[in-house]
Amino acid sequence: MRVFIILMFLCLFMASILIADEESSVSEPYLNVYYFRSNFRCSNCHKIEEYAKEAMEKYFQDKLISGRIVYKVINIDEKENAHFVDDYQLYTKSVVLSKLENGIEIEYKNLQKIWEYLNDKEKFHNYIKEEVYNFFNEAKEINQ
Repeated sequence: MRVFIILMFLCLFMASILIADEESSVSEPYLNVYYFRSNFRCSNCHKIEEYAKEAMEKYFQDKLISGRIVYKVINIDEKENAHFVDDYQLYTKSVVLSKLENGIEIEYKNLQKIWEYLNDKEKFHNYIKEEVYNFFNEAKEINQ
């Protein structure tokens, strides 16, 4: 009986460690979705930001809430953000996906077709949805 109790205690202890590890990994961002803007913002720039945010909230709300995906708007004209121009070879307003592993960027993709779909909100949303979904799923299931 004593051995049984000790074994049960060890099993519960190990299970709690596994659950804690799983919970901590869920809160770590796996994908950053950046919208890069500048100080000068035309109506199209505002529209890109609006559409990108809407698409992220519409299709990835659960991942945004859990922290698995992070959406950020970054002004590249601010001194501390200027490095992004070189990091991602930015030449205009852009949406960039940045895949992370253990907090380190391992891959990125500039979604250059946002300008093609700017006059069609539904196509823009679908483009963002498909690109984020595919990029996120290359290494992990989105339904974790």
